[in-house]
Amino acid sequence: MTSAIMPTYAPADIAFERGEGVYLYSTEGKKYLDFGTGIAVSALGHAHPHLVAAIQEQAGKVMHYSNLYRIPGQERLAQRLVDHSFASSVFFCNSGAEAVECGLKIVRRYHDENGNPDKYRVITCSGSFHGRTLATLSAAKNEKHMAGFSPMLDGFDQVSFGNLNELRDAITDQTAAILIEPIQGEGGINYAEPDYFKRLRETADEFGILLFMDEVQTGIGRTGKLFAHEWADIQPDVVAVAKGLGGGFPVGACLANEKASNAMAPGTHGSTFGGNPLASAAANAVLDVVLEDGFLENVQKSGVYLRAELGKLATKHDFLGEIRGQGLLVGITCDDSVVNLDLVKAAEDKGLLTVPAGGNVVRIIPPLIATEAEIDEALAIFDQACGEMEG
Repeated sequence: MTSAIMPTYAPADIAFERGEGVYLYSTEGKKYLDFGTGIAVSALGHAHPHLVAAIQEQAGKVMHYSNLYRIPGQERLAQRLVDHSFASSVFFCNSGAEAVECGLKIVRRYHDENGNPDKYRVITCSGSFHGRTLATLSAAKNEKHMAGFSPMLDGFDQVSFGNLNELRDAITDQTAAILIEPIQGEGGINYAEPDYFKRLRETADEFGILLFMDEVQTGIGRTGKLFAHEWADIQPDVVAVAKGLGGGFPVGACLANEKASNAMAPGTHGSTFGGNPLASAAANAVLDVVLEDGFLENVQKSGVYLRAELGKLATKHDFLGEIRGQGLLVGITCDDSVVNLDLVKAAEDKGLLTVPAGGNVVRIIPPLIATEAEIDEALAIFDQACGEMEG
């Protein structure tokens, strides 16, 4: 079948016509457990009644009229994010890459406004992923993603993830910020200890640079805290979020503290669609659920259960290795005898959707509403797929 869609993807030959909770139903009538959630997007699963009702109600009123005028739903959303975070203000956009781009502009503008225009370089980490724009590709320095798009943008210096000494050695008079994911999602669910992030905060303060955290994949409850940096008990200067914020509706946001955000003024950044009434209604509905008493604690509990049950499978199937992650952002490594893409495909054929990641890792990213019974159902399928790999 030919397609008018630009060939930037290689999709599986499956199309879905509806979803309900943790399940998706294909046009062929097959039922799938969605433990990939559109790559950590569908935080509330599919067709969540509260989210659907909020979108329908707002769509029946007004969907868009631009940031030339006040948007009350956006104002409410921003205030809620501020009230539950380190931030003093929020800029709304439509995706994670846009949120990171906004943060990069804040970083440069902050130093320029403080009389240091030569401080523009940003330290990033190997194995990171920050988006597919030229700036975010330049930041992550992934050779595969950069191929054919040279020259990359100047202004980024890369160090090993989790290596504080190497990072400190990379700081120069031109360094403006540290950009880092609390857990590297695309890179393979790579995790660093909370003390590392505490030291990053101290290092940023010592050298007068900003700490910028990319929480596009980890934010909005995915790890069992509203933001993953809370596990380290630190406050960054800038944070990018997206994915789960809209529960499936395109919403991105860049949060900043007063020190950083004061550098921004009318005309310094903008987005035609960012924070429109419909997007704001969706995000507010997601927060209604995620901020309910006990919700995040349940995500933590579910994550502990998921990792424990995966541990049992790892003892059963020799090719499975390290279990990584926090909350319901979980990965499991495969040894050289099994390619993660093959395991993802085997699980998919049996009705379980997962996502590959770097380092030969399979990501298991269920909706935040997943129950222990649904986790059991998913892992029973994963067990069968693992057995097929060994056969």
